[in-house]
Amino acid sequence: MFDLITGTIERPLRERAPGSKVMSITLHVIVLTLVVGIPLLRVTNTLPDVQTIMAFAAVPPAAPPPPPPPAPARAAEPRPIAEPEPKNPGQLTVPLETPAEPKTEATSTGAGVEGGVVGGVEGGVVGGILGGVVGGIISSAPPPPPPPPAPVVPVRVGGQISTPALLHRVEPVYPDIAAAAHVVGTVILEAVVGTDGCVESVKVLRSRPLLDNAAIAALKEWRYTPLVLNNIPTPFVLTVTFSFSTR
Repeated sequence: MFDLITGTIERPLRERAPGSKVMSITLHVIVLTLVVGIPLLRVTNTLPDVQTIMAFAAVPPAAPPPPPPPAPARAAEPRPIAEPEPKNPGQLTVPLETPAEPKTEATSTGAGVEGGVVGGVEGGVVGGILGGVVGGIISSAPPPPPPPPAPVVPVRVGGQISTPALLHRVEPVYPDIAAAAHVVGTVILEAVVGTDGCVESVKVLRSRPLLDNAAIAALKEWRYTPLVLNNIPTPFVLTVTFSFSTR
């Protein structure tokens, strides 16, 4: 055996018979083919059948039928009209039903448009009023009237406001009854002078019987220069003293 491994023994069959090699290779190929090919053929013949998968498409539901047409409206049955009872001559009766409002027929002037009114102006707007401005705005309200001017309060003269010049002065007349009774004294009056310089009202601050009326009558005849403040005529108030004496 050691000689076979080392190659020292002669091999007459391998060296002298080359056909043995070919036969050996052929046998190997045949054996491999039988060992490998036959099982493959058997496996191929016994492959399981694949079930066919069927896909189903859902059919959309059918549209609902249209609704039935509405039933025709029944015509309102005429109400029976009660026959009027025979009335006696000279007796008044109340009608059972209120008569409908009379329909007025629209008249056309030939120059207006559909929906206009008698007396309107061509080119106006719907909803306007007679005598309005053509093309005016309906929704806009008229402007409010201007506020009334604030009343001017009378100012009292004196201090920084000097008394206006006196243009006309009237002295009081001493009453005869007061002179006969020897009534003397001082009467103090307060006067309101208007924007025109005339005395408008007089109030008694210190009274003296039998002398007040004479002093008031004389003061109402006085005239002053109008008082102007900031270019505005302004009424003013002043105090006047009258002294009555028999001397």
